[in-house]
Amino acid sequence: MNDWDTIPTDEVIANTAKILTSNNMETFVVNTKAEALAKLKSLIPDKAELNTASSTSLKELGFMEHLRHESSTFNYLGDLVRAENDEVKRKELRRRSIAVEYFVSSVNAVTQQGQLVAVDASGSRVGTLPYAAEKVIVVVSANKIVKDLDTAFKRIKEYVFPLEDKRMKTEYGMGSSLNKWLIMEREFMPGRTQIIIVKEKMGF
Repeated sequence: MNDWDTIPTDEVIANTAKILTSNNMETFVVNTKAEALAKLKSLIPDKAELNTASSTSLKELGFMEHLRHESSTFNYLGDLVRAENDEVKRKELRRRSIAVEYFVSSVNAVTQQGQLVAVDASGSRVGTLPYAAEKVIVVVSANKIVKDLDTAFKRIKEYVFPLEDKRMKTEYGMGSSLNKWLIMEREFMPGRTQIIIVKEKMGF
């Protein structure tokens, strides 16, 4: 039985970060959630237009709370979408939120070969990560680092999915499903994608 919550050794984390950076995904390693939140905020300029994936990691990090706090200087499209009652305008905002200036997300697994793996039911996250957003920042806990793609798929199917399915039923009254998968092996545009690896368990 795999312990999917285990934080790997500093050597594994450092090597993974080095490979990710060599794949045009600049990677920063921090020790705590507080450091990760500070780093994340420092990477986004004031008044930037941004959207986020639905992410337990970002909630636990405190970033979602920050976005809704009066001290936040970011233009968060997620709240604009939810607040819009006109169906036509809401659809327009959703399209705009996909091709956003900054997109902040987590992923379900990171391989030691420098691959990001994510899966969605609807595709809202996996549609934005590879191309649509101008800038992408991925915040991921180090326990999501796995040996290879086969292990990443195993982690998602036996560990992530049951927890996400439970969360969806609790919050939205409907289950989840593994419909749309994404593997990012290399960033084509230098400077577009940045990653923060946190040496604390966060999300699932």
